[in-house]
Amino acid sequence: MQIFLDELQTRTAQTKLGGGPKRIDDQHKKGKLTARERIDYLTDSEKPFVEIGLFAGEGLYDEHGGCPSGGVVVGIGYVSGRQCVIVANDATVKAGAWFPITAKKNLRAQEIAMENRLPVIYLVDSAGVYLPLQNEVFADKEHFGRTFRNNAQLSAMGIFQVAAIMGSCVAGGAYLPIMSDESLIVEGTGSIFLAGPYLVKASIGEDVDAETLGGAITHTDISGVVDNRYPDDRSCLDAIKRMFDKLGRADTAGFDRVQPALPAKDTAEIHQLLPLDRTKPYDMREIVDRLVDSSEFDVYKPGYGQSLLCGYARIDGWAVGIVANQRKVVKAKGRTGPGTPDRPAEMQMGGVIYGDAADKAARFIMNCNQKRIPLVFLQDVSGFMVGSRAEQGGIIKDGAKMVSAMANSVVPKFTVVVGNSYGAGNYAMCGKAYDPRLMLAWPTAQMAVMSGASAAKTLVQIQVASLKAKGEVITPDAEQALLQKITDQYNAQLSPYYAAARLWVDAVIDPLDTRQILSEGIAAANHAPITKPYSVGVIQT
Repeated sequence: MQIFLDELQTRTAQTKLGGGPKRIDDQHKKGKLTARERIDYLTDSEKPFVEIGLFAGEGLYDEHGGCPSGGVVVGIGYVSGRQCVIVANDATVKAGAWFPITAKKNLRAQEIAMENRLPVIYLVDSAGVYLPLQNEVFADKEHFGRTFRNNAQLSAMGIFQVAAIMGSCVAGGAYLPIMSDESLIVEGTGSIFLAGPYLVKASIGEDVDAETLGGAITHTDISGVVDNRYPDDRSCLDAIKRMFDKLGRADTAGFDRVQPALPAKDTAEIHQLLPLDRTKPYDMREIVDRLVDSSEFDVYKPGYGQSLLCGYARIDGWAVGIVANQRKVVKAKGRTGPGTPDRPAEMQMGGVIYGDAADKAARFIMNCNQKRIPLVFLQDVSGFMVGSRAEQGGIIKDGAKMVSAMANSVVPKFTVVVGNSYGAGNYAMCGKAYDPRLMLAWPTAQMAVMSGASAAKTLVQIQVASLKAKGEVITPDAEQALLQKITDQYNAQLSPYYAAARLWVDAVIDPLDTRQILSEGIAAANHAPITKPYSVGVIQT
């Protein structure tokens, strides 16, 4: 586990350098703070900052020189005691230009703000769309333009947005700060225009410098586009702090919280309890006991559907309902008697969702919605049980029941991928497609349709059969080499960093940070009252 944690620490430190020390030094020479320095100065030091999408873009744009963190820093933090979403362009990465992943990350930030009704702070310092990839970021529904649609809808929802223009703000990007409720600009370094001096010269033949065209004085004193100007980064950020100090309070969802208590069992023992071999069994209850307050977990239906653990607990004082995959082998009791088909007892494999477990989880999820208790899913799932016994027992309808109950939940959901996250198990346990407020992964996480070994063997069998159909013979050595090649390729795609680069997960975290991040997520969700009634539609029985 220490090897995994060391890798996480190394990747984190490297990614936080953005465009590298030279680019950071260039920012300082211009009198500008970097994106991360701006966030550090702006946010309350005694409160946590939960970063979203740190590894976004990793390995996706190497032919373009890379795009660390997608060229934008996003997170949930506190300003003057008020929880908010912060979006800060990193001008050390391609001058803060928008890559496809940048747009996706900005939209994720706005989605978090909408779901949780959190105010948004944009720290703008961007050259606009990265032109070599404009065809992947400009025209589609989830591309660049969606950002401004969200600006408009956030404002209409009564969610406060403020933008500070702290560097370039060009072309379509100029609409983001001006569609915010208030906009500020830094003198000398901030500029905003639909077309820069070169494009103006090419388009209409006018010679004009950037300051006259779109500088601070132009847009505060002449055009009235921007509300206020400030002499430097820090004074501009101080103004935002004063704004947030005066924000009114809105209604909350009313989720229950008491005085937090640490787990009675040593949280650090998670590092020893979780086997790195994804096929080995372990008792998920031991993990749960090290995540919840006082290690108190009120188990729901403990003797039934044991391949899923369901129960009530508290995390940092917040009441939660937990649905977790049990990874040890359990014994399901059989049944006999008049009027029911005999079913002998069976041993159930850890990490697999059986019909009785899915049935239990569906009922538990519905109860949490009835009680207005947030849901936490701990994934270490290989999928649903297969085979004639499972099919004849109605595994598909039991799984459908669980998915319906979970997908229609009106209480906020949070997902932590502890280990495996395969196939339909990912869906039933609230994968990214099912709108968890936060989707987190431990360094031990693996996400795919199936395990690397299973996928590789299946793909090799298909390729060997294809060759034989053509009359070609493959030697055992060649078959083994093919298996190894496919296994290596597939395993690379299982990595949590592969998922994080594509924003399939919001963050890869040390297991010891799980409690705090979930607590901040629930605190954010508590800003959004539940107004929609809970309805599961047609349930397969």
